[in-house]
Amino acid sequence: MEGDLAFLSATLPPVEIAAPAEQTLPLVFASPHSGSYYPRDLLAATRLDALTLRRSEDAYVDAIFGAAPSYGAPLLRACVARAYLDPNREPYEFDPAMFEDALPPYVNRTSPRVKMGLGTIARVVASGEEIYARKLSSGEAMARVERLYRPYHRALKQLLGVTREKFGFYLLVDCHSMPSACLGDRGRPGRADIVLGDCHGTSCHATVMDTMHRALSAKGYRVARNAPYAGGFTTAHYGQPGAHGHCIQIELSRALYMDEQSFERKPYFSRLADDMSDIMLALAAMAPSLSPTA
Repeated sequence: MEGDLAFLSATLPPVEIAAPAEQTLPLVFASPHSGSYYPRDLLAATRLDALTLRRSEDAYVDAIFGAAPSYGAPLLRACVARAYLDPNREPYEFDPAMFEDALPPYVNRTSPRVKMGLGTIARVVASGEEIYARKLSSGEAMARVERLYRPYHRALKQLLGVTREKFGFYLLVDCHSMPSACLGDRGRPGRADIVLGDCHGTSCHATVMDTMHRALSAKGYRVARNAPYAGGFTTAHYGQPGAHGHCIQIELSRALYMDEQSFERKPYFSRLADDMSDIMLALAAMAPSLSPTA
């Protein structure tokens, strides 16, 4: 596996922020699952091969939305693989069955995500295979949260706070990809290329959802709302329309832009990235309507 995956070095930061020279838009883009660094302690503990371990990774999503800084909006990216630590969760969503010792009482043991094996530290990859060949210690879990989860959310909160202070509000776009298998058979009526999630109308003004849906549909994409993904922790936690904070989640079918078995990019990758740049422009044009002073 060592030749197939990148590794977390002692000097690698937990997050990267691609920042514009000057932020001119009230938009923030985040990619919590495109991290491609795999710490050695994960590789020592896993029972999976390299490609299977990557099944949970939102490969290349940060690159697909990479034009954000050129339009005046920052892009936040987690550097470490989701299979090691998932920032799009509560800080302590842990499955007790994964651990050799007792967990603290404040741990959320019963969330739907934990029951699926996809907590803050996942038990399985997205395709369902068990990640670990041994049980973890609670100390390992807590160390990952402190080293990786906390810095990601500190950085995100800072970006959103600066944006709201400057513009009076923010619009966070939480960027993801999804396995095409979760959408059923290709060609099935209702099958989506892109799923938009606003926690069923609670995480952002309806104009945000309508703008993105309309712009994506105009480009020929089949767009679904809130099914099968309505938004994760980030969308629900930072989507506070009453406090002038808006958040929407976007899920891109991986079949659009990559071979899901080999992880090789398809020729359509560049077209998809260009289309996401156009979506940024559509959001930029719409954003002033979200201002408290509008």
